[in-house]
Amino acid sequence: MAGLRGLLLCEALLGFVCLGAPGLAVEVKVPVEPLSTPAGKSAELTCSYSTSVGDNFALEWSFVQPGKPVSEAHPILYFTNGHLYPTGSKAKRASLLQKPPTRGVATLKLTDVQPSDTGTYLCQVNNPPDFYTNGLGLINLTVLVPPSSPSCSASGQTSVGGSAALKCSSSQGAPRPVYNWVRLGSSPAPSPGSMMQDEVSGQLILTNLSLTYSGTYRCVATNQMGSASCELTLSVTDPSKGRVAGALIGVLLVVLLLSVAAFCLLRFQKERRKRPKETYGGSDIREDALAPGISGQTSVRADSSKGFLERPPSAGSATTTKSKLPMLV
Repeated sequence: MAGLRGLLLCEALLGFVCLGAPGLAVEVKVPVEPLSTPAGKSAELTCSYSTSVGDNFALEWSFVQPGKPVSEAHPILYFTNGHLYPTGSKAKRASLLQKPPTRGVATLKLTDVQPSDTGTYLCQVNNPPDFYTNGLGLINLTVLVPPSSPSCSASGQTSVGGSAALKCSSSQGAPRPVYNWVRLGSSPAPSPGSMMQDEVSGQLILTNLSLTYSGTYRCVATNQMGSASCELTLSVTDPSKGRVAGALIGVLLVVLLLSVAAFCLLRFQKERRKRPKETYGGSDIREDALAPGISGQTSVRADSSKGFLERPPSAGSATTTKSKLPMLV
């Protein structure tokens, strides 16, 4: 590879001296327009040249990733001494349609192209003693990939009067997808003066938010291969309503606590009224207590001077004789 490039450089320097000799120039031509192929398909890159093919004829196809210099190109295959030598990571999927490529055309065919195949392909022809005026051709290939499902997110101060940024991005998609935000439902869309949309970055900025901005928003990522979408729900809050609701909740809690306290107090008083009164629990005999077997109509009179107890006759007694029983007190 390095020897071939060195030889090409030497031939280029010598070419300025030998351009006057007819038929000694190498000319390579490739399509001017970039090529594009859907992922998974085959791509054909045509390289035509003019020279007198001899034993020293050499052709090489190489590849460089987007944004990198040609000096960092990696070989795909090369043809020299009548043999084809595939090389590199694309060797199993790369071939030449012309076998051998010695009749002025060397078309490179890539099968099952992948997003990593996007880049610049170089066709180089060297045929000493012919000297080239333009022995290098460059072809840009883009592998087309539909957008992947984007990711939606929101940031900012989503309250009345604030601003919010809705973001949408797909990790895959070639060519690069464009993004468009729409609001779902029957609610009116935000006024043009309060929204700014960037189709390249996928960002939608909403300013001077109001409660009517609340709702579901959809982002659609689109390229020539297809589209994909994601959705998010934006909720705009009103801080003043939050403060009123907080005060109302506080009042309700105080009323609830007072109600519970009043209920407990009433219950305590009710239970206290239901308790039985305390009875006399002493063991002493009262002086006015009646002896067992004596009816309530019997009266006991005490003669403190004589020291005797006198019991009057009972109405139900079988005898009418009055009896006096002396009792020592």
